[in-house]
Formats: sequence, C-alpha cells, structure tokens
Amino acid sequence: MIPKVTQETIDLGDGRTITIETGKLAKQADGSVVVRCGDTMLLATAVSARTSNPGVDFLPLTVDYREKFAAAGRFPGGFFKREARPSDSEVLTMRLVDRVLRPLFPDDYHAETQVMIQLMSHDEEVMPDALAGLAASAALAVSDIPFYNLISEVRVARIDGKFVINPSKADLEKSDIDMMIGASMDSVAMVEGEMKEASEQDMLDAIRSKALALPPMTLKVFNLFAIDGYSHSEISEMLGISEGTSAWHFSDGKRRIREGLGISKPKKNE
Repeated sequence: MIPKVTQETIDLGDGRTITIETGKLAKQADGSVVVRCGDTMLLATAVSARTSNPGVDFLPLTVDYREKFAAAGRFPGGFFKREARPSDSEVLTMRLVDRVLRPLFPDDYHAETQVMIQLMSHDEEVMPDALAGLAASAALAVSDIPFYNLISEVRVARIDGKFVINPSKADLEKSDIDMMIGASMDSVAMVEGEMKEASEQDMLDAIRSKALALPPMTLKVFNLFAIDGYSHSEISEMLGISEGTSAWHFSDGKRRIREGLGISKPKKNE
C-alpha cells in the first residue's frame, strides 16, 4: 500500500524553508510528522491512552527528545559503546517543549500521553532545538488527542541590531539576545532566553517583531488537519465554525465527522 503523504512548507523569508510531512513514517502512532530545515530532520510522534488510570487526577505527559550519534553519521566510541543518558541540552529541550504544551491540554484530560522527538539528521547550520516545539505541535495536530490550541516555537536572536529567526550556531554566538518564543495564532504562550545587558524594551521588541512570524507557521500546522482528503477549511465548513477556532474543537470535530461519514480511524497495525 502506497502511503498518502501530506506536506506543508513554511517560508522563513530569507531563502530558508521548513517542511512538515506526515503519513509516511511511524504510522502506528496517533500522530507523527517529519520536520525538516536544511539537512536537519526531526521525527515527532504523539501517542495517548484511550482512558485514564483510576485515581489519576493530573496529566501524565512525557516529552522526550533525543539526539543520536547516527544523526551525524557517527557511532559512540571509546570506553562506552552505547548511547548514554540524555545530555543537559536534550533535557533542556524537553523542558522547553513540555512547558509550552502542558497548559494547552484540557484540564480534565488525565490519560497517559507521550510526545517523542528524535533527531534523524543533523545539519551544522540548523539548530534542531528550535524545531522541536513545532514538530511536537504538528504531531498533536494530526492526531485525535484533545488539545486546546496549536502552537509553534522559534528561536529569536539579535545579531548586529537585527532580529533573526532560528539562526545558525555560529551566528548565535555573535548575538546579544537569545530567546525561545512559543505562541499560538493569537497569543504568546512561553518565553525563555538570555540577554547581555538588554533592556525590557529590547525584549518586548524581540517578542513583537518575531511573534508576527509565528501565526503563519501555526496556520501551516492547522492545515495538517485532514480526514481522508478533507482539508482544514472543509472541516471548518462541516463543523460550522471559523478556521481560527481552537484545536480542541477540531480534534473533537474530527471524531464526529468520522462517525458521520462512516470513516474509521486507521488501526495501529495499518
């Protein structure tokens, strides 16, 4: 069976593009996407239990991010011949993704949920941690896991007085502002970073200047909502709601549309 692949492309405006692809890899997961920028590729998968365990009154969400040696065409050498525990940078990336995703799940959703992000290919010019939040959000977008709103996440750096989205590692070393911003279509959800003697106004300018680039990225994630050939706009029309409605209505609506059209969700082994 030939897999049905859906792809969306995000233009960063400086010749670089980010592509989001779903339908080809990790089909047993509830949602899976491959995000690529340059030669950096991330595979993100999202899986959730159908029911919560008795006595659980919180969201048991696990976010895992791993950078394997194989992503750079290498294998571990020396005394240790296997992959070790996550590095500090991997743990910090997990926290960045968890921090922006966790508040966006419904308050009464207590089913065990896992979001796994793996670096498949490494590019020296593209830092993968800036794409992890986008990949996780896109994986949730193509799943039926309840989720209030979809987000995107970018790194913003000020280099020679200009704000740059997702700079390379070499360029980032020359910056005096380094911020990670997670935002939805209409609001900023999370900000974290460091600055060198920057004023509050400089920080606000960084958020305002590049937060404008996040809604188009988030809209591309919304476009991944599809059910057997039905586009995001067609789903909106079926549900009688605007395309700016929160993702929670879409994840719930996708189930209702499947029931009405007699379309069953693909089984895990398909």
